Amino acid sequence: MVLPNTLLFPNSLLPLYIFEERYREMLAHCLERSRMFCIAQVKPGLSDATEDDDFFHVAGLGLIRACIGNQDGTSHLMLQGLARVRLMNFIQHEPFRVAQIQELESKGGNPVEAEALSAKVLELCRDAKETGNELQEVLNKQFSHTHDPEIISDFVAQAFVQDPMQRQEILEELSVCERLRKIIACLKK
Repeated sequence: MVLPNTLLFPNSLLPLYIFEERYREMLAHCLERSRMFCIAQVKPGLSDATEDDDFFHVAGLGLIRACIGNQDGTSHLMLQGLARVRLMNFIQHEPFRVAQIQELESKGGNPVEAEALSAKVLELCRDAKETGNELQEVLNKQFSHTHDPEIISDFVAQAFVQDPMQRQEILEELSVCERLRKIIACLKK
């Protein structure tokens, strides 16, 4: 699914409303098979992707965790991010795109540095609460279960980074430490 200003990070949830006919067909296809599809972002200045070069080929692979079909054929669903992927060979274009994918694995780097950077990210998120951000309770729940810098980077990027191009840059960054640095720079703005 190619959307403007929308990305799916691993370890995050994305609610979607499916109403376009091609995406209704894609959803039915996915529900009959693996319950997975990718979210790719349209490039800046475009509202729709008519050509394969109109969108970024690093995308988020998601699993349909819940899907509620409406009587009018539309659906509400919750997509859980599983992995960063590169869209490779497109084997179908109509009515929806189907591509071969390659998983892009994160590079952990220095664990001490990653821990320190993720602690700084969480500190900046806590500071956001003081300015009225209501995500703090969600963050507290999420991070009471994990201290993994990779999970922290993905969750915070999904929840806090607003600029679509910065989000794309973070999604494409495979180094966890560099990803955390980019998030820190975004949060400081």
